[in-house]
Amino acid sequence: MIISKRSAAAVCGLVATLAVGLFPPAAAAADEPTGQPAPKVDLVLDVSGSMRTRDIDGQSRMTAAKQAFNEVLDAVPQEVELGIRTLGANYPGKDTKVGCKDTEQLYPVGPLDRTEAKTAVATLAPTGWTPIGPALLGAAQDLEGDDEATRRIVLITDGEDTCAPLDPCEVAREIAAKGIHLTIDTLGLVPDDKTRRQLTCIAEATGGTFTSVQHTDELSRRVTQLVDRAADPVVTPVETKGAARCADAPTIKPGLYSDRETFSEHRWYRVDVLPGQELRASVSIGADRAVNQDYGVLLRAVTVHGREIVRGSEAGDGRTDVISAGLRYPKPETDDDAADADEKPAAEAVCLQVSNAFSAPASVKTTPGLPVELTVDLVDAPDAASDVASFGLGHGWWLLGVLALTGLLAGLLSGWISRLRIVWSN
Repeated sequence: MIISKRSAAAVCGLVATLAVGLFPPAAAAADEPTGQPAPKVDLVLDVSGSMRTRDIDGQSRMTAAKQAFNEVLDAVPQEVELGIRTLGANYPGKDTKVGCKDTEQLYPVGPLDRTEAKTAVATLAPTGWTPIGPALLGAAQDLEGDDEATRRIVLITDGEDTCAPLDPCEVAREIAAKGIHLTIDTLGLVPDDKTRRQLTCIAEATGGTFTSVQHTDELSRRVTQLVDRAADPVVTPVETKGAARCADAPTIKPGLYSDRETFSEHRWYRVDVLPGQELRASVSIGADRAVNQDYGVLLRAVTVHGREIVRGSEAGDGRTDVISAGLRYPKPETDDDAADADEKPAAEAVCLQVSNAFSAPASVKTTPGLPVELTVDLVDAPDAASDVASFGLGHGWWLLGVLALTGLLAGLLSGWISRLRIVWSN
């Protein structure tokens, strides 16, 4: 038995050694202050009368929200400044003018005192109206300050706005038009179709996301993700327009770009790649309306003469919000030793083709086109075996071979141990 345990440990050690050799751990970066302003998040919670409805895990929507908030507050990163705003928490009457002003800052945006914030949330009880538009305006004011700070509003509600004509979609567009890099994410608690459409519109206006929530753990998990995301740097896509053919394609530099494609359209973009650089590109196309099943996206890198270099594609057969594809193209260093050392090497013009295979029912509008987000990066081409891309992740054969060899060795050792145990037992 002792022999068996030691031999098994040896197998594990061998596999671990091979794994470490294949994938060396990255050096841990020291935690250093970045000098960037603290990211800010304002959680906007619906406390209207409909939050009494008991349809989330056998409890009321308000109870589910409070439970989720307690978990979220425990998980807020130290560097994030967080606040809480309510809507519909105070006025139970029928006066529209009063009910549509019922939004207040429950906990100010700033360094978080978890106990104080939890205590404030615990006092809430479903009460009044659903003034989403005024609440978004108030939350934007809560987040005013340093223009360089990451700012995010997370709206949690179970219904559409009841205070028209202050349309919350228009409010979100006005906020986006200010160019203050404020993102609004929306979460609908067991939403109906009208609520889903309105919350989707609010989120899309600022580049945020909409999430439908049916369970308490979903709410907690999603809000935690969004709060964590606030700590990430904000990158604003640059609007561009791809061409119908490679020859007319706009030349783009490393960065994030946005465009729109009609159904089943091809668009072209151009990137200059120097010898010794690796082009990394990815594209995401959003299905922002009802689409037919069976769809796909294709991203190709092509020379100006039409020769395909590499491609990436993805397909699906169900309802999705986003579908993405990516590619990598390392351009080798030039071998021309006769070239003047001071002469700058010529860049290769690479054309990127973005194509989609979406279609929609006849009742769905095809304009404007589907939203496209294209990411382009140029890095030093890998030249060492320790680099996963150089080792073969891009083509797969080296990695597959080494993993197969590892499995073979582990199997042989395991078989030897089993035979040894049988011999010893006899």
